[in-house]
Amino acid sequence: MHGLRRPRPAVIVAVLVLVIGVWLLQDGRRTDLPPQPTAAQASGGSGGHGAPPDTKSAAPGMSASPPTRIRIRAIRVEARVIPITLDAAGHLQPPPPDDNNVVGWYQGGVTPGQNGNAVMAGHVDNKHGLSVFYSLGRLHPGAEVEIDRKDRTSAVFTIDAVEVYPKDHYPDDKVYGATSRSELRLITCGGRFSKKTGYLDNVVAYAHLTRTKQA
Repeated sequence: MHGLRRPRPAVIVAVLVLVIGVWLLQDGRRTDLPPQPTAAQASGGSGGHGAPPDTKSAAPGMSASPPTRIRIRAIRVEARVIPITLDAAGHLQPPPPDDNNVVGWYQGGVTPGQNGNAVMAGHVDNKHGLSVFYSLGRLHPGAEVEIDRKDRTSAVFTIDAVEVYPKDHYPDDKVYGATSRSELRLITCGGRFSKKTGYLDNVVAYAHLTRTKQA
């Protein structure tokens, strides 16, 4: 995170995911590597974006409202959501590393449900064990992600694809490219692991808004 000075939002988030989930330690010893997406979970081509151009199932965008909780029943995620922002030095503050059940939402972008790409990130593990997005790589197209919002509505997204990228070849334009509909990106670390530098890859889940709910 050192040396990052207010770059464009896509780069801010990309740097965030470079440092999420570097431990994979439990009682001082390695545990199993987290699940990694397969070719069957990847996008089948979408004109440069992760989500296929499925306009028929897309719901209209919602007004702005900060997220408060996230649920992904397919991988047993139920977690609170906190905003991620920049500190006084212009560095992005990731979710607390010691909390294994919290997801960060980048509040410099759109809120989940608004038109555009909402970005949320979580740790894959920490020094105490597995964390909230450990199983992100297990998600398959069609799974639902439900996000509760402060205005007492819920935005329900459907997973389009899950992909893994080397951190030194992270496709910013594909992950954060502009979109006219409401989309969601869930990001964590994964893939290969180095004792010196931690995880070498990032797992990204792509989703689009398919329905809304009133509390």
